[in-house]
Amino acid sequence: MQMTVPTMLTLLRIALVPVLVVFFYLPYHWSNMACVITFVLAAVTDIADGYIARKTGQTSSFGAFLDPVADKIMVSTALVLLVQRQETYQAVFAIAAAIIIGREITISALREWMSEVGERALVNVSWVGKLKTGFQMTAIGFLLYRDNMGWIPIALIGEILLYTAAALTLWSMWTYLQSAWPVISDMRHHRADGNLPEDEK
Repeated sequence: MQMTVPTMLTLLRIALVPVLVVFFYLPYHWSNMACVITFVLAAVTDIADGYIARKTGQTSSFGAFLDPVADKIMVSTALVLLVQRQETYQAVFAIAAAIIIGREITISALREWMSEVGERALVNVSWVGKLKTGFQMTAIGFLLYRDNMGWIPIALIGEILLYTAAALTLWSMWTYLQSAWPVISDMRHHRADGNLPEDEK
């Protein structure tokens, strides 16, 4: 496997996950800002690896597989950390986080299956998905920082953005499932013997 620059940036994003966890638990006044910087750096590598891959043609099957995995690991880790720190309406916050993480798992599985049956284009990223990602990433950044900036309630803004992201998550998931449903319900894409492989039982 050739180690390209985009792949190295993706691996760096994964390496930043334990760094985020360590900063999150450090009992220092600057730890919140360190968390935000780490998360933003991860987001920058996400943008950069895709841009470089397209511009230089340094694309690979491994990179295509690893890139969304790295994104989901970082986002899921951040949400799990934030849930345990949430002090008000923790159950509501946890549900919102679960919706976001659950959607990522569901859509990833759906895209993999759609690729296997040659219908991957039906579940390409939509504008709703992009909007959801924007709200989600901004919300996590605000919630990681958490401290008020003067009269600006950073944590409250972060919560509102996260709940908005959760709502958009449900909308985007419904959009993807609706697009994929004709294929899912088409019996030609199911095994003729009606049995599932061992790893799917």
